[in-house]
Amino acid sequence: MSRYDRWNAILELLAQEGRLSVEEAAQALDVSTATIRRDFDQLAQQQMLMRTRGGAVAQSVSYDLPLRYKTARHGSEKQRIAEAAAELVEPGAVIGLNGGTTTSELARVLATRATLDSGFTIVTNALNIAAELTVRRHVKIVVTGGVARQQSYELIGPLASGVLEQVTLDVAFLGVDGLDVELGASADHEGEASVNHLLITRAARVVVVADSSKIGKKAFSRICPIEQIDTLVTDAQLPDLAATRLSDAGVTVVRA
Repeated sequence: MSRYDRWNAILELLAQEGRLSVEEAAQALDVSTATIRRDFDQLAQQQMLMRTRGGAVAQSVSYDLPLRYKTARHGSEKQRIAEAAAELVEPGAVIGLNGGTTTSELARVLATRATLDSGFTIVTNALNIAAELTVRRHVKIVVTGGVARQQSYELIGPLASGVLEQVTLDVAFLGVDGLDVELGASADHEGEASVNHLLITRAARVVVVADSSKIGKKAFSRICPIEQIDTLVTDAQLPDLAATRLSDAGVTVVRA
């Protein structure tokens, strides 16, 4: 089990129990108590839990998120994608992020890299990203308006446009449900697609972050055509043929 998978499993156990001892976590995950102590310490540093004597307790709004945020499919791939995507960001940049497991992971990576001299401004419609990064001293958070969608914790609807129409982004990172050369980027929900489209129109550069399982798929509602996407950051499992088709369409493909 990778570190990322262990962390997800620990957070799930905390979501269920509220409190977890080192021994309980070690037994549940079949790893050593020393490994769990390190995991607890690292998660506490990221404000994902609160350390107690001999264990940890839940301390994050993210524990109440839907299941797709607590247990990310293709977890190790998403972590590598997030690390590679973070390399595309210049210090002090204004960054747009929509909701999703990959963009949430990217937000965490960016937060760990923020310093007094190289902080970031993040504009997002994702309540979980905003809540998690609010405690980061060197990250400025701007949240759109809108109505919260319970299934994803994203703000959608016309109220979101009031903020997005007044900001300028250096780069927008877009999580998608599907990316196809003919259709472009797409989402399962039309409300999310609409806000995501507005988000990327405010950006000088648009980067899709998606594991290879999303490539070649078409979701219900179109976000934007392929011509509006500058870069795709995905995992190494993306087939060469798919990468070639995207490159021919003008998309720079980064395989992490």
